[in-house]
Amino acid sequence: MHWLRLIPLLAVLFTLGCATTPDDEASKLSANDLYKKAKEAMDSADFETAINTFEKLEARFPFGKYAQQAQLEIAYAYYKFDEPDSAITAADRFISNNPGNPHLDYAYYLKGLVNYTRGMSIVDRVAQRKPSERDTRALRDAFSDFTTLVQKFPDSRYAEDSKKRLIFLHNQLADYEINVARYYMHRKAWVAAANRARYVIENYQRTPASREALHVLVKAYKRMGMDDLANDARRVLERNTAH
Repeated sequence: MHWLRLIPLLAVLFTLGCATTPDDEASKLSANDLYKKAKEAMDSADFETAINTFEKLEARFPFGKYAQQAQLEIAYAYYKFDEPDSAITAADRFISNNPGNPHLDYAYYLKGLVNYTRGMSIVDRVAQRKPSERDTRALRDAFSDFTTLVQKFPDSRYAEDSKKRLIFLHNQLADYEINVARYYMHRKAWVAAANRARYVIENYQRTPASREALHVLVKAYKRMGMDDLANDARRVLERNTAH
């Protein structure tokens, strides 16, 4: 009886057909359950699962009370998952879609954090390089994000920390300019070195780097035979040193 041999096979096929997938299970969960599942994944540092679950939540319940929060959670999860471009995109989408959301300040704060750390490479982490020794585009973006937060939300719980970060970033950006000026000095590109030093003095007056900029100006002007300008820079340096 050949048909008897088919019974075990049919039973297996029936069992496989009834098996449920994670997506099937998720489709039966409520918005609240999906949110809890995503938060549990986040708390366990399973950021990929958290992202996928939050995205399912947002897709299934786009107008529910959890949808807005899911957008912000996705941005944070991408940040922790070391996907800075996706984190910035998600944060920008949240800002664009939810102009009146009470957590809008956090979205800007998160963007600042992402932009500050996004330039960190493996070499940076191992060698402990200063931010001033890295490309400054991300640092400038971070400065812009924190500035926006402080200006738009002066009473935000993140405003005070943002102000401290702004001071630090301001100093680091000034240090970067000095590093470039030193590079030009090493290459005997005196004009370029002087231009960088003047830029620091004009834009970063209240930073420790401004004094180093005056040193660079004195040396660069001397090398170019501009003794009057070198003496002027030296007098300013001595006056600042006295204070």
